[in-house]
Amino acid sequence: MQNTHARRNAILEIIGREAIYSQDELLEKLSLRGIAATQATLSRDLKALNIQKIPGEGYVGRKAQPARSVPTSLSGSIVSIEFALPLAVIKTPVGFAPALATYLDRHPSAPIMGTIAGDDAVFLAIRSGYTQHQTLDALEVILPGIRARVEPKED
Repeated sequence: MQNTHARRNAILEIIGREAIYSQDELLEKLSLRGIAATQATLSRDLKALNIQKIPGEGYVGRKAQPARSVPTSLSGSIVSIEFALPLAVIKTPVGFAPALATYLDRHPSAPIMGTIAGDDAVFLAIRSGYTQHQTLDALEVILPGIRARVEPKED
């Protein structure tokens, strides 16, 4: 895993510094840094890093899409949120939890490590060191109005 991380960081650095027009050229640049990779591995890395080849520009990272507001069908689906750090549970109507968990997983936030969905509840794993207030601040960005659903109410 450490090799993957180092290789991907090197790819980002190389592409960020100079125009690269082919995978062979990128493999050569990696090789000069002492990083061996196959074409198949490089292809997987480029996909994972969200890098695409643009005619005339070479390989470039795609800009992150701006965060969209929560879909209308999910906006009213939060019944409550309760904290027992390092966990939180979001209650939803029956059937909404999987979609909400997927939405949260696709809109990463620093305090949230991951989610597990049931049928009407989403468990959030909160990173060590984050408070309830910090977690709610991060969630409020992607789930406007969630602060009003806290049970029991914040101090």
